[in-house]
Amino acid sequence: MEQAIQGRSTTPAFSAGDVAGRDGADETAPWVAYTVRSSVLFAGSQVVREELIGIEGVRLSEAPLAEVADFMRVKSVIDILWLAAADAMEPDALAELCDLAAAKGCSLVCESSIEAIDRVAAAIPDNISAQLLVDADTVDRRIALAAARNEVRQVYHEVTRDAAMERIDRLQEEVARISRLLGELVGQRSGLPGTPIGYAVVVEGRDDSGGQVRAPERDFIAMPRSFAPEENGTDRQRAKAVRRLLRRRRIREQYFPSDLFADPAWDMLLDLYAARLENRPVSVSSLCIAAAVPATTALRWIRTMADAGFFVREADPQDGRRIFIALAESAFDAMSRYFEAAEE
Repeated sequence: MEQAIQGRSTTPAFSAGDVAGRDGADETAPWVAYTVRSSVLFAGSQVVREELIGIEGVRLSEAPLAEVADFMRVKSVIDILWLAAADAMEPDALAELCDLAAAKGCSLVCESSIEAIDRVAAAIPDNISAQLLVDADTVDRRIALAAARNEVRQVYHEVTRDAAMERIDRLQEEVARISRLLGELVGQRSGLPGTPIGYAVVVEGRDDSGGQVRAPERDFIAMPRSFAPEENGTDRQRAKAVRRLLRRRRIREQYFPSDLFADPAWDMLLDLYAARLENRPVSVSSLCIAAAVPATTALRWIRTMADAGFFVREADPQDGRRIFIALAESAFDAMSRYFEAAEE
């Protein structure tokens, strides 16, 4: 079945060429490591395909966009699904591929136009490790590939192990546990709202989870908020001040090289903070523009900030094919306190 779909090869999941040599490693050493190549299933542009073929450590398979789902069902091992034309796919077809990727535990790389990035991002569930690319070049693709590859890319074979080593491991685990407990105790007595997890902050009238920036993996759980405007003079004035700050940063780029002061994370925080004060939703594409960096770079920053717990995803209540990006409550609280301190 696999041969009929792929039409190119019937190579097994792992072959002799998939495992790199030991490069002179001492066979009597306690640990022997074998580096395994990443299995990449590719669909889309042939130009992108040629770039991936030349990258070391990649075992590339190819399928037409219309046959990717069938290929994934029969392929035993897929580490990365690479869609070089994700914006050309129908939403239902893209959603089906996302479900298959989640079932197989593989990462996802999607290349899209900036016009379609909101639709593509909305189709990708939170339980998939995804990299989004817009107008990507070779460097962007190599970065995306490195991020998509599994953190553990080695198979270890233990040669020697004794009871003393086991006891040392247990002691190290206990020391690490005690260290975490001490860090939490210290964090409960001091710190600022917005401190990452591990340095808990107690905020009056709120529980610990609401007073800190949480950083669990893919922590996008949030209920959609109403975007009906509120009559709040203080919020309006502060939103205007934030917009003026953003405008000055853009004016500065007319007189100095834009990359000299590039700070996409702060630009996105400012834009989302002002939007929250204005009760205005912010789409993925809009936030990319606010970052004032190439779209692919902005998308990487959005993912980084979301994984760190600063940003949350909110579904568009009017259109299920779109998502909005918003500040997490703890990040909004930290931004408010920052501007209060700056205004004193």
